[in-house]
Amino acid sequence: MAAEPQTSAAFSDHDRYSRQILFRGIGATGQQRLSAARVAVIGVGATGSATVGLLARAGVGHLTIIDRDYVEFSNLQRQVLFDEDDARQALPKAEAARRHIARINADIRVTPHVADLVPANIESLLLDADLLLDCTDNYETRYLLNDYAIRESKPWIYAAAVGSYAATMNILPTQTGCLACIFPAPPTGVVETCETAGILSTTVNFAASLQVTEALKYLTGQPELMRRTLFSYDLWTGEQSEIRTAKPNPDCEVCGQRQFRYLSGEGRPHITLCGRNSVQIHEHHRPIDLDALKQRLAPLGTVRANGLLLRFEKGSHTLTVFPDGRALIQGTTDIGQARSLYARYIGS
Repeated sequence: MAAEPQTSAAFSDHDRYSRQILFRGIGATGQQRLSAARVAVIGVGATGSATVGLLARAGVGHLTIIDRDYVEFSNLQRQVLFDEDDARQALPKAEAARRHIARINADIRVTPHVADLVPANIESLLLDADLLLDCTDNYETRYLLNDYAIRESKPWIYAAAVGSYAATMNILPTQTGCLACIFPAPPTGVVETCETAGILSTTVNFAASLQVTEALKYLTGQPELMRRTLFSYDLWTGEQSEIRTAKPNPDCEVCGQRQFRYLSGEGRPHITLCGRNSVQIHEHHRPIDLDALKQRLAPLGTVRANGLLLRFEKGSHTLTVFPDGRALIQGTTDIGQARSLYARYIGS
């Protein structure tokens, strides 16, 4: 393994951030605020990888990165932080992001978590963050994040991208509407994903740029400049729309009535991941000895492990297992079959 980069102390902050400090909206005081800031990024796929790269280059001092997935070759078209070596090693995205950020800006403190954000761990993972940035690929996690942010009065910024469509929204508890004010329930029926609609790399970079710009306003002490709308833009057609979010809805179940159903874990389902024919099994939170599992599975199929995860290929299915017992079952969207494969090869 290559040696970790040394600190960039040879470069002064003024050298590194000189052009950003020249910008009137930030200046030297704003740059100092950024250095002291703590931001959590939930999801480091397409939008998230662009977001954390921008935050690191801007000098945001501490980044907590949370992602449950690993790098694949199909990611490289749009996930700008990763490279072919990451995909060959099937590195968890959170760890791959940490390594790349260390090469971009060695002074940034990065805390990676190879984990699924769930009610049981959300408080411990997000407790120290000043600002939460949503770069996830599913509504379940977004509504969970919304519950937590409103309950704890933490600001968060929603971002989404699919096809050529990008959208962002700032949620400032007690000051703006929350996600549930605008969308009381997640969408039902067929919802486009990057697997069904594809995605342009320019779309995710646009969404990340909007999100990080709003984050910089907040982190430099200028929340009054943050946009009070749900903004969406189609980069291919040029169509755009804005929905006002300037005030909380008093009838909102979350910020009005303070009912936090997602935070309590009501009806939490399995999640079919964006971009792959796969199901995640996440209710088994128990430590797994990956070395022992590798020995047990080796006679049954192809096994590859890197200390951070184990991949087991059997016929048309691939099981990716993490040390906490979580697993991604590829080759099916049938939850029953996925649970059966988990029980057969990992245990129940």
